[in-house]
Amino acid sequence: MPVNQHTLRQINDLASSQSTSEATLSSSEMAQLSTELAHAQAEAELHAAMQDTTLSLADYLAAVQLVIGETFAHSVWVKAEIRSHSSKGGHHYFELADKDVNGKITASCRGNLWRGQAQRLLGKFERQTGRSLAQGLNVLFKVSASFHPQYGFAVTILDIDPTYTLGDLAQQYQAMLSRLQNEGLLTLNASLPTPFDITHVLVIAPENAAGLGDFRADADRLMATGACEFSYAHATFQGNHAPSEIRQAIITGRKALQARGITPDLLVIIRGGGAVGDLAYLNDYELAALVAEQPMPVWVGIGHERDRVLLDEVAHTRFDTPSKVIAGIAQHLYATTQAAKQAFVQIQHVATQQLQLAKTDCQRQLMTSQHAALQQLQHSHQQLDFAFNTLKQAAYQQLALAKQHSEQLREVIFLQHPANVLAKGYAIVRTDDGHVMTRARQTAPNTHLTLQLQDGQLTVTVNAVTLND
Repeated sequence: MPVNQHTLRQINDLASSQSTSEATLSSSEMAQLSTELAHAQAEAELHAAMQDTTLSLADYLAAVQLVIGETFAHSVWVKAEIRSHSSKGGHHYFELADKDVNGKITASCRGNLWRGQAQRLLGKFERQTGRSLAQGLNVLFKVSASFHPQYGFAVTILDIDPTYTLGDLAQQYQAMLSRLQNEGLLTLNASLPTPFDITHVLVIAPENAAGLGDFRADADRLMATGACEFSYAHATFQGNHAPSEIRQAIITGRKALQARGITPDLLVIIRGGGAVGDLAYLNDYELAALVAEQPMPVWVGIGHERDRVLLDEVAHTRFDTPSKVIAGIAQHLYATTQAAKQAFVQIQHVATQQLQLAKTDCQRQLMTSQHAALQQLQHSHQQLDFAFNTLKQAAYQQLALAKQHSEQLREVIFLQHPANVLAKGYAIVRTDDGHVMTRARQTAPNTHLTLQLQDGQLTVTVNAVTLND
């Protein structure tokens, strides 16, 4: 801003007042005062010359463009947050901003990355950070200032330092971890016990992911045996909208099961087949908090062995791939079956022990009775027979009860197997979508049903439905 005549007079007066005391001023102070006086005089002369000058807006902005071009011709490194990003014709356009500690924007401007350098700089950034430039990222740009009379002020992006963004992302990751830890969420889901019997699993995955196909192939085989049932909800796992879509899939998936009266024993989140760079989109506090607060264990298989995301940190169990998740479920079901078999063997063992104890006790009692009979043959013959018969009957009863109990347990275990049920002439009735029917009121005339028999399946059409009184 030009120095007015009043300011110039103040400087001249100051110089005059100090001329009598030059001995008290150092040479540097005198040089500074002379420089300020010269600048003030020059500005005053320029201001006086411009008093009667009228410029067009174009001329004035052209002068501003010239000043900015000459003053800020060199490039500098500037850190800024990306508020928006668009591209057209190979050029990339950004809205850059700086915020204070309260998140209030304190400065903003446009940033242009021209086509000639865009592919190289964006490729370097994506290779080193694992993600593309997007809204919300803090980035260190090398820029030069530019001003156009028609389009206004902007900075031209000449280079990008990916290491700054990596450090910022790592800092955000640690901050989210600390917040989850402080709020008691980091190990909340991991503290849940693994369910003894897994009967229903809710799966969250991208709809057409390669990992989902591998998972579903094995899951369908488990469903065919009747061991476990799977329900699926889909969401995208890449892009800025990924966290919100996954959260919504979890909520809607659970509500859909709740409407059917089903509470899943396990929540599975799998990805598989995506780029490593897309993992960064899953580092979202709200998503991690929702997963941590689930009332059932959450198993995740994001699809990369080395890289970890927040979901891995808060989940009950982490697997490298979706295939390992379904393998873990199958292994758990197998272990449950083995535990049932071991329980049966243990019951048999206990029954045998009880029988042996009864037999031993009987023999001991018999010997005691015989010894007493020898001593008191005249007085206890009748009592001896009675005691012997009583003990013998008790032993046989114990044996019969133990055997009957053992047989019942074995029958319960084997009769519950679907193959044995089908072998007896029963059939499993399923609707077109594969759900098992247990009541006649679940169907209607002209409905197609599938009957699973011992050696195959029948497809039938319902002619009529008659309900029991």
